[in-house]
Amino acid sequence: MVPGLSLPDYAERNRRAWTEYAPEYAARAAKAWAQEDITWGIWRVPEAELRALPDVEGEDVVELGCGTAYISAWLARRGARPVGVDITPAQLETARAMQAQFGIEFPLVEASAEDVPLPDQSFDLAVSEYGASIWADPYRWVPEAARLLRPGGELVFLVNGTIFMLCACEEEEPPQAELLRPYFGMHRFEWAGDEAVDFHIGYGDWIRLLRANGFEILDLIEVQAPEDAAPHRNEALPDAEWARKWPSEEIWRARKRD
Repeated sequence: MVPGLSLPDYAERNRRAWTEYAPEYAARAAKAWAQEDITWGIWRVPEAELRALPDVEGEDVVELGCGTAYISAWLARRGARPVGVDITPAQLETARAMQAQFGIEFPLVEASAEDVPLPDQSFDLAVSEYGASIWADPYRWVPEAARLLRPGGELVFLVNGTIFMLCACEEEEPPQAELLRPYFGMHRFEWAGDEAVDFHIGYGDWIRLLRANGFEILDLIEVQAPEDAAPHRNEALPDAEWARKWPSEEIWRARKRD
């Protein structure tokens, strides 16, 4: 980050939270970097099945909220020229260690996805999977993504499923099979006992936001847990039985209009 840069309160909180989470992610970073196939979300659904990404060979890609940058590494193996952007120095430290270990080099930028110090129209693809798409304010990071993309460039991002967020419990418990909070007015979410702040908006709000920033919507992929889904580690997220009935994750795909 630029010394002395003022961040919104939620960005400061999220940087502190992700600094605390960093050792956990560092411990499994090598396994993620070693993975050959691109997969999505907690259920690791193959990209070959979801087809969320365009052809990335020879393309300039920015990953917004890259964390340990395994997504960028996967894309680099497929011929992309990625740049990883993240607000948390500890996460980027792990990403640099993985670059040295695996011999995959690409730029890493310490910055908020809401204010990226890179030129206009520098990229063909902007991607976020459990990064800025959840922990940055969509009304600030989506316009920034639009600025960074060239005309015809694509934006692909994964968010928690809207139904899941309406059914999510306040405590570290799986979601219920009932609505626990209003749909209208969704935006900033804070959780008991967790410093991190995340953001979720409704379908109409996403459509209006993307269109207002010059995007046409190409697809909304509602991710369903596979029949053979392996259990995940986070008790606050849906289990496979829940996620077979309702989408626990959603992937939006949009193109910047010429």
